[in-house]
Amino acid sequence: MNGYAKMAPASSIVKSDALPAQGVEASSGPYSSLSQQRVRELARAAGFTEAGIVSLPHASTERDAARFTEFIAKGYAGSMAYLGRRNENEELVRSRIDLPFPWARSVVVCLASYHADAPLSTAPARPGAGWIARYAWSSRKDPAGEMRPSDYHKVLLKRLRALESEIRTAFGEFESRAYVDTGPIVERAAARAAGLGWTGKNTCLIHPKLGSWNFLAVLVTSLELPAEHAPLAIPDRCGSCRRCLDACPTQALIEPYKMDATRCISYLTIEHRGAIEENLLAGVGRQVFGCDICQDVCPWNRKAPWNLGYPDLSARAELINPDLEWLADLAEQDFERIFNGSPVRRAGFLGLRRNIAIAMGNSGLTRFMPWLERWAQVEGEAAQDSARAAVRESARWALGRLAPVEKRQDAGKD
Repeated sequence: MNGYAKMAPASSIVKSDALPAQGVEASSGPYSSLSQQRVRELARAAGFTEAGIVSLPHASTERDAARFTEFIAKGYAGSMAYLGRRNENEELVRSRIDLPFPWARSVVVCLASYHADAPLSTAPARPGAGWIARYAWSSRKDPAGEMRPSDYHKVLLKRLRALESEIRTAFGEFESRAYVDTGPIVERAAARAAGLGWTGKNTCLIHPKLGSWNFLAVLVTSLELPAEHAPLAIPDRCGSCRRCLDACPTQALIEPYKMDATRCISYLTIEHRGAIEENLLAGVGRQVFGCDICQDVCPWNRKAPWNLGYPDLSARAELINPDLEWLADLAEQDFERIFNGSPVRRAGFLGLRRNIAIAMGNSGLTRFMPWLERWAQVEGEAAQDSARAAVRESARWALGRLAPVEKRQDAGKD
């Protein structure tokens, strides 16, 4: 969910007729050195869907660094200042893995699918339904049997630590760092280099069997990967398709393989604080947290498997096409209770309310006007707070969208 992606040897390639089962035990036998096969076996035993490893620096290191540098230089990162962090030599820390980790000799990249047997955001939905990005539906059963939010960062980091431990058992001590969306690494670039897919025109990593509905977890290590175990590249298979570019409502995909994050609905509804530019509001549509549109329309996701046995990443039914009215009625304490441990919490209570107001305005449903009218009246000291002011401005914009609809409805009663 959310990072800025050569195929494994034949022994590591996913067979076309079926995906490997989860929880497969690592095969026994002597392994005198690190290999694609052994790492993949250990990663699958730790609970990942797929994995690969690549030596550092890899063949595309300089190209990837140049692309990331351009992304930052053109301001496409928006307010995500952490992406532009530089070291004492003014080098972008995320441009190369060996900058923050000069001791690194290889990186293991693991995939965990979050696909679910549920509608796409582009499928017909009941009037008044919002949309929460697929990756944020995750939940688990607590000891009492109740479904509770689960944080994929914590779930996958636990698996990554287990993998790290098994690699130590197999190959001895080494220096390492484990990250799930939190390290100074462009995960998708590392995944592509490790043979786990190609970078699609929507800038997502696309695996030929798993599609793009995958979390990425990385383990940077000081272990040497023998040259004979270098991953094989998966060629770009997007071809002439441009469904993702044509489907993006805010034209965030400015050209194939290039995204201006400041126009991306995921960025706007999660990372961006304050009011959203008015020219982008209609494009936000019914998305209240993140966006799946460019993945929903991708042909490579049509046959991506969804039943991969992750009970701690199960989809929460109430978050699939959630009612805007239900979300709008949540008090802040309700928000904290329902989304504690969920990725949705990153947007914040007021950030989510801002997004709900925009979705209400785009719904064309005048029944939402009472909520919008209340939110549009925020005055006094609260109005000076940028988050509250963003709610107020979004509500007023939404009322302006719905007012002509209300007039048409009133005229029809005469």
